[in-house]
Amino acid sequence: MNVTEQIQDEVSTIIAGNETYDEYQEQWKYLLQSFLGGKEYRDAKHLTRYQLETDAEYQARLNTTPLENHCASVISVYKSFLFRTPPVRDFGSIANLPELDAFVKDADLDGRSIDAFMKDVATYSSVFGHSWILITQPDVGARTRGEQREMGVRPYVSVLNPLVVLDWSYTRQPTGRYELDYLKYVEDINGSIRTIKKWTPQEIKTYIVDLDEGEIQEESVETNGLGMIPAVCAYNIRSTVRGIGMSDVGDIADLQKFLYNSTSEVEQSIRMNTHPSIVTTPDCNVGSGSGALIHMPEGLDPGLKPYLLEFNGASVDSIYKSIQHTTDAIDKIANTGAVRATESRTMSGVAMETEFQLLNAKLSEKADAIELAEEQMWKIWCMYMGYTWDGYVDYPGSFNIRDTGAEIAQLKTAKESSDNPVVKKEIDKQILEWMEVDDDVLEKLDEEHPITTPQTRASHIQEMIMEGYTDAQMLERHPEITQQDIDNAKRALLNIEGANNEA
Repeated sequence: MNVTEQIQDEVSTIIAGNETYDEYQEQWKYLLQSFLGGKEYRDAKHLTRYQLETDAEYQARLNTTPLENHCASVISVYKSFLFRTPPVRDFGSIANLPELDAFVKDADLDGRSIDAFMKDVATYSSVFGHSWILITQPDVGARTRGEQREMGVRPYVSVLNPLVVLDWSYTRQPTGRYELDYLKYVEDINGSIRTIKKWTPQEIKTYIVDLDEGEIQEESVETNGLGMIPAVCAYNIRSTVRGIGMSDVGDIADLQKFLYNSTSEVEQSIRMNTHPSIVTTPDCNVGSGSGALIHMPEGLDPGLKPYLLEFNGASVDSIYKSIQHTTDAIDKIANTGAVRATESRTMSGVAMETEFQLLNAKLSEKADAIELAEEQMWKIWCMYMGYTWDGYVDYPGSFNIRDTGAEIAQLKTAKESSDNPVVKKEIDKQILEWMEVDDDVLEKLDEEHPITTPQTRASHIQEMIMEGYTDAQMLERHPEITQQDIDNAKRALLNIEGANNEA
């Protein structure tokens, strides 16, 4: 083997992934295309090609077929619920570090806050099944923490999708704990130039490779002062393979591709119905468009006269029924039927409540996974700063997905059917809680307003009598009044009713 072949072989080894990466790479590309949609999905050519279809005809069909992106819609629903309530963070002993405030506001040195960064982590994890969080700090030769602060050096984070993480391995420690002992990923892509980084607990190697020239332009090695690989695998749902997660849209992407092809069939069916094919001889001059003229040469055999080729394919209605069935299947898989519905559905209250509970359970599982990943991230961040992580991160455990419209209707019916003022008051409190009214307003609703002056006493007692309070209830609520006050108020009401009747 000559020198050139050795260099090319070394370049191939540097940019190669492990067996697991090679196995999942095409699936990850497919999931990313399904999530992004648009030009990426169209360029991937997921439309089934017809036999004898030319390149121009196929490209025209790709350009005219729209994509209903259910993968992006489902992940958007999940993310909106996960981060509807911001997570609670207690930073413990690092709370007063000046680097912490800068990190929370700009976690990746690209302007994203820690909440925005974790949203991206959750998105990539939902698409691919997992993503990687890398925590690094530049080595600028500073010897003390003060010098680092003067130079503005602090740890920052990066999110890596599985397509750029080429190789990884875990080693089981004597304690039974698995630790990441090797990580190789593509740090930067600039045309044919690739920047590859290899991490081990002892050192960090950086390669700058030119794929077109098949050569290594630059190679450097630095010591890993942390003594470990500062990377966290943020799982969506763990699979049986370490370093591989389960995507939220693995099956949905296949259903979305079926819908994509069905939409193309709708367009083709409409074209065939409205613009049928004409069978004719080359000598005939056939116009195009509605009401076009057909000029036949003189002496043409009557058996060769032009005729329309009747289209006997599936009707558009049957294709639309198939599309609706597939869309319903996506909602069942994602447990988002009641959330993504754009029109009233014939679902019972029990069915909707069950679907809400299933979605709540799925979201709670995802919240636990992202919470665990962030906790591990903070442990590594503290190691860079010379501290031990003693805080905590708490993501919402329940997402309280409720059909509030149905609940309000039930409360209204219950209030109208009850004569008990205590029941009505409790219903009013629930309505105010649903409206997210301040706690001080709810406290005022519970307050027992004293009846002080004789003038206000009589009017308050009359109001309670008209609302249906019994004598015992009024005496219990207002110890300052007597039975004589109640009797006087009742006689006053009778006098008012008698005067009204005479009038």
